[in-house]
Amino acid sequence: MIELMIPQPSAQFIDDVKVALEHLYDFAFLQKLDLALQLAESNKRPSQTVGHHLRRELIEAIEALSPEPGVAAHTPDMRQYNLLQLHYVEGLTVQEVGQRLGLSTRQTHRSLRKAEASVATILWAKVQSLATAVPPNDLSAAQLSSVQAEFAQLETTLQPTDLGQLLQEAQKAVAPLAQARAVAFQREAPWPRLVVSVDTAVSRQLLVSLLSRLIQATQQQTITIQGTLGEEMAQLTLWLPAPQPLALNFVADKVIAPLAERLGWLIEVGEGENGRYQLQLQIPLHGPIVLVVDDNQGLVELLERYLTGHNCRVIAANSGKEGLEILSRTTPDAIILDAMMPDVSGWDVLQTIRTRVETAVTPVIICSVFNDPELAYALGASHFISKPVSRDQILTALRQLKVV
Repeated sequence: MIELMIPQPSAQFIDDVKVALEHLYDFAFLQKLDLALQLAESNKRPSQTVGHHLRRELIEAIEALSPEPGVAAHTPDMRQYNLLQLHYVEGLTVQEVGQRLGLSTRQTHRSLRKAEASVATILWAKVQSLATAVPPNDLSAAQLSSVQAEFAQLETTLQPTDLGQLLQEAQKAVAPLAQARAVAFQREAPWPRLVVSVDTAVSRQLLVSLLSRLIQATQQQTITIQGTLGEEMAQLTLWLPAPQPLALNFVADKVIAPLAERLGWLIEVGEGENGRYQLQLQIPLHGPIVLVVDDNQGLVELLERYLTGHNCRVIAANSGKEGLEILSRTTPDAIILDAMMPDVSGWDVLQTIRTRVETAVTPVIICSVFNDPELAYALGASHFISKPVSRDQILTALRQLKVV
């Protein structure tokens, strides 16, 4: 029988991880650590410093230890996860964590040391894989160009975008192909101002792919484009003057279909009026806006990461006062609110939310280390989650509240 060997970190590496965890929010300190340089090649975003990237890796390693939903709080796996979340992400002292989990200070220290070793094991395996990775020049063309590999690198970032401008850029990209096949584009007047909340890079690529396929399905013809604006959707309709063999099966396309799904766009192709074929794109004006109000910056970033890929626009406030200022000019689709904050408490924020006409019925999820759901519901909360929070808890709550 072959025994699988799980890579084990050295004692020094575990100590290095412990030091990094203790300085999770001190970017200047993290920046100087050898551990930051060791992990710098692990999917670091170009705009990130190695310190920011190290913190992201530490938080992701903690999250990787999260048990499946429904696991009891007293199990070793859940205890380990809770220890890391409460002490390092939430910032509670060892004594406070012990009281919260019903452990003695000695038990808490001992269990925390084991949890730190688990985080170190995850990061050690990543460091080792980076050290033994095949150099890019040795990878096959198929590996480098695989759709899955490309999509793994995408991080959806929503921002208000003029759809007309985006379409113009896509047309410019396919202009040589259109010229070669004598295909022209024509916009129907009047053209409305279509501002949608999308990831610009992903949306542009999707439009380029769609236009390219349409050009290749026709020749010596004009494709007419119509834009319409609804209350919740923008719509682009592209008319092809003659019936086309449906090489336009975008639903099964291995590039177009997953891009559209990622963006939340609906693509329909069919026969329109006067025998013309039409391609219809329905594009949400914006995804749900979720306001996160918490004085723990690390938790705010964690919640943002939980919602990545769910077409949510996350707005962050690091204090109750800042949260109220944002609410004075923005009405989100949901609010995730910490109860204990230094200036204005979450309870005060919640009561203010419920007295404002604009937010009187806005779903509010209270996240608190104080397990007091009865008080939260009495003050108008829609849902209560006891910290530490997990990705599944947040997403389940938002789905129950019909936000995502």
